[in-house]
Amino acid sequence: MAIYYPPAFINAYLAEKVPAELGTDRFDNGLMKFFPTSPTAIDDLTETFPDAAGDVFAVFDRMLKMRRGPFPHMKYEQLLYYFYKMAGDPVDLIESTQVIQDLLDRGDESAQELNAWIASQPNGTTEGTKEINGADFYPVFFHELKIYQLEETRDIIDFGTARTFAGNKIIIDYCWHKS
Repeated sequence: MAIYYPPAFINAYLAEKVPAELGTDRFDNGLMKFFPTSPTAIDDLTETFPDAAGDVFAVFDRMLKMRRGPFPHMKYEQLLYYFYKMAGDPVDLIESTQVIQDLLDRGDESAQELNAWIASQPNGTTEGTKEINGADFYPVFFHELKIYQLEETRDIIDFGTARTFAGNKIIIDYCWHKS
């Protein structure tokens, strides 16, 4: 069943654009990997994708926000990302975070570029949908995007819990409506 799910478009956009900027040879299969938040340990993810264990990857969670006004069709949400780099030089993590900021921290300009990318994606098997990573989603229209970096990096790179080499935590704030 196709649904409206903005994170699918943002994740696929970043999965393609970050390696395109930094070089696809830095990422397994030329794409950055994104995983939804789940009760899975980071070690389990790297064991499942051993070739990508040295790549930058992200775990994300969608956060719905309270509607700001009486118009119910504009949705305000946030994506919370934890970016990890388990092995090798942490410069890839630093550069990936910078590319994400460059792509998504320009308000409506970033939204226009993301909307153009969505329009360029192949049609899904369900009428009116776009195919993202083999699944059909109804396209959304983004109005604005902002990015915040949180100062909680120490919390996510605690070697006793996550066993990461390097980590970063950012929030992407966005406004969208059904396309």
